[in-house]
Amino acid sequence: MSRESEADTEYTSDTSLCKTKRIQARMSDVGGIPVARTLPTKAQRTIGPWCFLDHAGPVEFAVGESGMQVGPHPHTCLQTFTWMLAGEVLHRDSLGSRQVIRPGEVNLMTAGQGICHTEESILSAEAGRGLHAAQLWIALPEDQQDCAPAFEHYPDLPTRHEQGVQLTVLIGEYDGTQAPTRHFSPILGLDIHFEHDSEITLNLNRQFEHGITGLIGHFQVNGERFAQDELAVLANGVSHVTIAAQAGTRLLVIGGEPLAKPITIWWNYVGYSKDYISQAQQDWHAHHERFGDVPNSNAARMQGPKVPW
Repeated sequence: MSRESEADTEYTSDTSLCKTKRIQARMSDVGGIPVARTLPTKAQRTIGPWCFLDHAGPVEFAVGESGMQVGPHPHTCLQTFTWMLAGEVLHRDSLGSRQVIRPGEVNLMTAGQGICHTEESILSAEAGRGLHAAQLWIALPEDQQDCAPAFEHYPDLPTRHEQGVQLTVLIGEYDGTQAPTRHFSPILGLDIHFEHDSEITLNLNRQFEHGITGLIGHFQVNGERFAQDELAVLANGVSHVTIAAQAGTRLLVIGGEPLAKPITIWWNYVGYSKDYISQAQQDWHAHHERFGDVPNSNAARMQGPKVPW
């Protein structure tokens, strides 16, 4: 999913976190899809290498509507990470990848030096007419910013059950359970599905920054209540956190080691300098081979806003 022009603000990350804090989502409507964005914001640029978090939906498309249709757009120096909760989306990219993502699956695209892709809703009797997903970006380390682009699909992710809660490790490692998802720096992505009204205590890596957001329902962190789409940013150095919620609640926990160096985000690019991003935008407009193309897209090629510096 591409950043919309209303969010085309330059963000330079400051990886030092303060005390536990509450981040309010910026709500927008993207082509009829409600989207809640909690990263990046002025209050919180990054959590570990996670530098972007959109919660899209849930939404049901009416008969005659085409659903989500995102035309070819570029990325650099990041991984796009899509966690599907409902509906089906077709991913296509300039590497020739063509992959449908379904609920309970992760699509991971490594942009590296440059890639472009499209996303299209699949609406059918079998797939339904809904869409509900979390899409995030992971900033690549500076020494990997120009790595070769790649795409991977993960239909099977490790799960475990504790205290009436299903835990799915989406990326990284949690309490001895390792996800197969490729990553370039220490990281955690964890889906928590409350099958019953319950309370669970998570064991956390003290070296990580952590955030928790509600994808379905509200929740409590150490007794403090958070609404759906609010992001609870935990204090540095915590090793445990207690979360309580009602049956049916769905949470996303993200974490990782703080970035070693600040990043800049502009439109769909991540980079370690403004010059890097300016060059990427020039190359995209010039149809440079670093980005390639996705032929026969159902939506127009996106140009993006003018770099302001």
